[in-house]
Amino acid sequence: MTTVGSQSVSGTQVDAQQARQVAEEARESRWDRPSFGKELFLGRLRIDLIDPLPEAEPSVGGEAFLERLREFCEAKVDGQQIERDAWIPDEVINGLKDIGAFGIKIPREYGGLGLPAVYYHRALMLVTTVNPSIGALLSAHQSVGVPQPVQLFGTERQKQKFLPRCVREITAFLLTEPDVGSDPARLAASAVPSEDGQRYTLNGVKLWTTNGVLADLLVVMARVPESEGHRGGITAFVVEGAAEGVTVEHRNAFLGLRGIENGVTRLHNVVVPAENRIGREGDGLKIALTTLNTGRLSLPAMCAAAARWCLRIARGWSSQRVQWGRPIGEHEAIASKVSFIAATAFALEAVVEVSGRLADADRHDIRIEAALAKLYSTELAWQVADELVQIRGGRGYETAESLAARGERGVPAEQVLRDLRINRIFEGSSEIMKLLIAREAVDTHLSVAGDLIDPKADLPRKARAAARAGSFYARWLPTLVAGKGQVPTGFAEYGPLAEHLRFVERASRRIARQTFYGMTRWQARLKHRQLFLGRIVDIGAELYAMSASCVYARTDDQDESAVELADAFCRQARQRVENLFRRLWHNTDADDRGLARRVLEGRYSWLEEGILDPSIDGPWIAETAAGPSRHENHRRTVPNSGTVST
Repeated sequence: MTTVGSQSVSGTQVDAQQARQVAEEARESRWDRPSFGKELFLGRLRIDLIDPLPEAEPSVGGEAFLERLREFCEAKVDGQQIERDAWIPDEVINGLKDIGAFGIKIPREYGGLGLPAVYYHRALMLVTTVNPSIGALLSAHQSVGVPQPVQLFGTERQKQKFLPRCVREITAFLLTEPDVGSDPARLAASAVPSEDGQRYTLNGVKLWTTNGVLADLLVVMARVPESEGHRGGITAFVVEGAAEGVTVEHRNAFLGLRGIENGVTRLHNVVVPAENRIGREGDGLKIALTTLNTGRLSLPAMCAAAARWCLRIARGWSSQRVQWGRPIGEHEAIASKVSFIAATAFALEAVVEVSGRLADADRHDIRIEAALAKLYSTELAWQVADELVQIRGGRGYETAESLAARGERGVPAEQVLRDLRINRIFEGSSEIMKLLIAREAVDTHLSVAGDLIDPKADLPRKARAAARAGSFYARWLPTLVAGKGQVPTGFAEYGPLAEHLRFVERASRRIARQTFYGMTRWQARLKHRQLFLGRIVDIGAELYAMSASCVYARTDDQDESAVELADAFCRQARQRVENLFRRLWHNTDADDRGLARRVLEGRYSWLEEGILDPSIDGPWIAETAAGPSRHENHRRTVPNSGTVST
């Protein structure tokens, strides 16, 4: 096994079957605890799993921290300066450290604040509305950086060594490579063990390392070659950001989130002690996926905050801007947009709050719920921001500074639109999220009947699978015929929201039937019907958001008007669900696949003539040959100051 530059079988020479096998081996296959999301895709609306909703335990320390954070943001943080300079000032970073913002979830015994997820999400919502780059800074550190994998998989010695540092130091997560995105089987960074097994030597190049430019500690995923005494495989390591051989070769610039410290990091002969390995050799991808599963709720929290802000601006502007004798919000074309923004803002908050409380209660398996929350929130928040820009018209396209310079309120609508766009790509693109959720949604089917559709299964395996499948489907299929959703008095305790839960219950059974039809029609080829599976997941996401909204609207701390918002959201969502069901079987998917194939073959290259391409010349993917860095080190050092307030 060699390093990045050689592109061995651990790099690009991986076929589709090998890639799927690596991903399958890394996923958590057990379902030891109940899952609302899993039951939903099986046609069972287990509303009892989220209602009554676990109480958000009030925390004196949590409330005090949020108040300190609010005061700091109001007094010390200039979001427009961060946007102008593409830089979060040292004093802001140190101020966040001083009030404990880098250790929100780190247990108190290791120096952190030890707050539950609900308070972490509320903190992210607060800082995101000042500048989303601050939210990205804190989230990349605490959701996927060193603290999370060390807490979940580290030894007690590792926790004592690293977690106290994470309260005042910045960390980053290094997985993606220039030629490796969502296909980890091709990961090429290497970690070669020494003969005595006391250390590893890391080589590789990592791309899009959020916080990597200024990180004091890194979580690096690298491949250990299999050898005598070494299990090998993708493995997780904690690496010092200032270690010899670590070079930040480039600080990346983006469409939005201009203040994030995201770069390209080269590791050349970086020596890491074996005691810095997290978990066993070969467990790195499982650690990465589990870390992402538990950390995915940070993006929904930030999306919910953006939607709330969009609602505030839409309300203020639509009531003040007058056209044709009336405020624009009274015109139907704008009113529909305001309605969508308000209803969706409530639903995104409900999804975050319900998912966060489930995470804190730690009684359920929420991998599907967290993934649905990430997928749904990032997609809908982007639509909300887009509608706000449209409502604002030319002012929506104009920058806040330009607006303020000519004497108007500097509303950064275009900035929010730019900043939100990355969330549909961050931590698993929407397309990858749909495939991930779809795999979990059909897990029960594959566990009982997988060998029936596996071309590599022999006859005895197929026979056993047929027996299992016959027994399971004989019990399961009849449950999809009728249910509580067809009873006029079903869910009556939810008052005006009862009709929506009856719809969710009927749609849950319907989605289960459609999934079964898809499996019987395409069998092993179902995994290639990504658009069909994506629509199944989109329906499930809408149903989860509807369920969360109905439950959240009835919690004791909600205003009575919350039921009105939940009702409006559910009516809008039902229209989207019906359209998705129709498009499961009535679509242009086959035509689109054929057209795309011909496009890639160059059949329509004539359509590209008569234009100029302003792209800067270069390869589609940068070369990443092994060896020492030939670039200046762009690593940024933020001097520590002060102590953490508790």
